[in-house]
Amino acid sequence: MANQYVPPKVWTMDSENGGQWASINRPDSGARHEKTLPIGEHPIQLYSMGTPNGQKVTIMLEELLALGVKGAEYDAFLIRIGDGDQFGSGFVDVNPNSKIPAMVDRSGPEPINVFESGNILFYLAEKFGHLLPTEAAPRAQVMNWLFWLQGSAPYLGGGFGHFYAYAPEKFEYPINRFAMEAKRQLDVLDKQLAKGTFIAGEAYSIADIAIWPWYGNLVLGNAYNAAEFLDVQSYTHVQRWAKMMAERPGVQRGRIVNRTMGEAWERIDERHSAADIDAALTKQPA
Repeated sequence: MANQYVPPKVWTMDSENGGQWASINRPDSGARHEKTLPIGEHPIQLYSMGTPNGQKVTIMLEELLALGVKGAEYDAFLIRIGDGDQFGSGFVDVNPNSKIPAMVDRSGPEPINVFESGNILFYLAEKFGHLLPTEAAPRAQVMNWLFWLQGSAPYLGGGFGHFYAYAPEKFEYPINRFAMEAKRQLDVLDKQLAKGTFIAGEAYSIADIAIWPWYGNLVLGNAYNAAEFLDVQSYTHVQRWAKMMAERPGVQRGRIVNRTMGEAWERIDERHSAADIDAALTKQPA
């Protein structure tokens, strides 16, 4: 215990020990540079990156387009968070919290700014009348699980993912603490999915769209290189659901938008038409 950290009376930032995000993380908010956001030709303008939170929205939009909702056509512009694009003045005007994704709906007389990924899913579901039940009981179930995800994912990403995969040093206590919580969350999902085909029952919904990019990618081995460590194969119902979701064309299309890593067929910087995704997917090996 000789090297135990003793917090100072007043916290100050230590920029030398911030890990890979030290160059952009600060304890203040607001714009750091002037930068106007581009605007495409479609009603929906998305400013994002293909992280799990970004994938939620592009999957939602692709699912809506698959349902024939023409008003869901969108332009998706890449926000490189590692470069600090989220601190540009235009982005901060849309989302004062400087987090992706952020969306502007320009279909009406005045632009509507929408941020927080769960709220964007809810907004799109309400706007277009899809993927969210209107009856009170099933609607409440979907919203239960949407809010569950919004509260739980930070423990997986900012907790487990950070300390297991991204922190400059590995420490046993936080890794064990957040691994336990990640596995508890997987157990919650596994028991829920034993009851039905999808997260909130037998109907596909925004709850599935919200949860899959985080927990689906995790159990499929696409997150933190931690599948063996967390014994994800033991969550058989989550595995079944995650694989089923991965077969959906809307998921396959949405997950590659605004991605900057991976093979050529699983990433496109920007999306302005269906042809952008089509061109990438044609490169996928048979």
